Amino acid sequence: MTKNLTPETLKSFVRGKAVSFLTDNNITSVGVGYKITKGKQTKTLSVQFTVGQKHQLEELVKLETLGAKLIPKSFDIDGFSVPTDVIARSYDTNPLKISDLEKINRKKKMNPILPGASVGHPSISAGTAGCLVYDADNGDEYLLSNWHVLQGNQGKIGDWIVQPGRHDDSKVNQNRVGILVNSHLGLAGDCAIARINSRKFSPQIMELGNIKVEDIADPELGDTVMKSGRTTGVTHGVVSRVYVTVSLNYGAVGVKRIGGFEYVPNPKYPARNGEISMGGDSGSAVVYSKNGKATNTILGVHFAGETGDAPEHALACYASSVFKKMNILPYRPSDEKIESVRPGFDSFFLGRNVRPPYPATDFVYNSLLDIKGKHMIHYTHFSLVMNRERKLAAWSAWNIDGERIVRVKSNSKFFKRDSRLPKDAQLGNELYRNNPLDRGHIARRAELCWGTREEAERANRESYYYTNIAPQHERFNQSKQAGIWGKLENAVFDQAKIKNLRVNVMAGPIFKSNDPKYRSIQIPRDFWKVISYIDEETNELIYHAFILSQTDLISGLESLDFDDFNIYKVSIDKVTEETGFRFDDLVTSGIEVVGEESIKKITSLNQVLAVM
Repeated sequence: MTKNLTPETLKSFVRGKAVSFLTDNNITSVGVGYKITKGKQTKTLSVQFTVGQKHQLEELVKLETLGAKLIPKSFDIDGFSVPTDVIARSYDTNPLKISDLEKINRKKKMNPILPGASVGHPSISAGTAGCLVYDADNGDEYLLSNWHVLQGNQGKIGDWIVQPGRHDDSKVNQNRVGILVNSHLGLAGDCAIARINSRKFSPQIMELGNIKVEDIADPELGDTVMKSGRTTGVTHGVVSRVYVTVSLNYGAVGVKRIGGFEYVPNPKYPARNGEISMGGDSGSAVVYSKNGKATNTILGVHFAGETGDAPEHALACYASSVFKKMNILPYRPSDEKIESVRPGFDSFFLGRNVRPPYPATDFVYNSLLDIKGKHMIHYTHFSLVMNRERKLAAWSAWNIDGERIVRVKSNSKFFKRDSRLPKDAQLGNELYRNNPLDRGHIARRAELCWGTREEAERANRESYYYTNIAPQHERFNQSKQAGIWGKLENAVFDQAKIKNLRVNVMAGPIFKSNDPKYRSIQIPRDFWKVISYIDEETNELIYHAFILSQTDLISGLESLDFDDFNIYKVSIDKVTEETGFRFDDLVTSGIEVVGEESIKKITSLNQVLAVM
């Protein structure tokens, strides 16, 4: 009857009852493979165990009293008598040895970084950049590799990663390339993803015929595979066991059970020195191959190889499990999918229709950046439009749910350009280096972090896109330096939290032709902000308008000789006059506080708090 068995028939048993044998320290893994008799592979499916050391029956009886488990000759599974197979074999994540560190192209600094190159956490020796993947929700690009390559025992989410790995180039501070975003170590795999910030990352895997990963599949026994690793380069293999669960010692975090599949050398395409897995290969993408050529289908992520003198074998996590656990795809999701999870500014957030500002003149309309026929760019809880010439947001509009605020740590490592826009349509860090200019959030980071934890963290990350950043002097932007913009932000945020208010905020720079230039870029002197909410007692839509100036600060950018900041309470008509944007929904449906035509200087933030 065993001739009718399939690996899928055995999957549940192996993943369930058979893994209980891993409590025996001598049993290193369990999976499904063809039984090996007298050194040759047969066509009989078996539940295949690997052990650190084989023992005679008499020895096993003695060892059983010490906690060892006897492996039966067969199991009854769904009416089939399935034989077992026991092979002497142990695995390790193949930590990199200094002797492996000869300098080759894979181990040098790259831009763009190619999958197959050296990469790692600064505390890790070196591993391999697996492949380019995409966030399944928002389309962000990530580098995929192993937990023990990008994080390890000393790392944590938010840490820098480096390329090349530390043992290939010890100048880790100069080799920082991105931020560890997510990781997992368990049955779903040994996996991690990082966002590349300071260099480009190519989708084309080194020396695999310029292929890039675009599809996922689960391996079957006998499938041929290829990988491109930091140390062994391009190697070929054949899948020898599936549905494998292996026990591996990860040092400080202890022994972990990792799910995956096993592959052995492909005799048709021998590897250099016969090795298909060596220290530094961890993290490689294992792709399906056909007639010795790689395809764009990923089957797994390499994470371990054999130890000692055992025959050459390697282990890979299932790509399907890794991609599900990391919430990633091998291709960029559609624009429609991305927009569906980036709802942006909600015009009905207050229960009234309060639409974002819109141009009052053709001149202002024509100044906006057009992206595939649209002007508005959506993010989590906020939307914005870009000024085409100034390369800054003309405005950002966002919602604050004071009752659902989630505390999320700030992280300056998240600053990056939005890939949906042309690179030259947005200013980057070239403006902000080595001067008192802050990368000032227009839509404030903390005010966007509400909803579910996942939602808040996504909003936090997206707030750092340079599209939402404007040059603000540090003493204008930072409340800790008495910055008036920062204090106004705190006033709004604190009131929203204390009163559990729902608040709409719209803000942006005021562009003028005579704005001063710094590093060939015009710096806005003034910013505006409009705040609206529903009054708890009257149920009326209330709004306030402010203009805040950093004129005195930016005129002394180099001298650092500053005067006081200025904040003004103004009419909404004054904001329209200065910006060229209209706020008709507020004007027709809301009640304006301090709405006189003349500008009123605010001398105390208490005046702001008093009206909220």
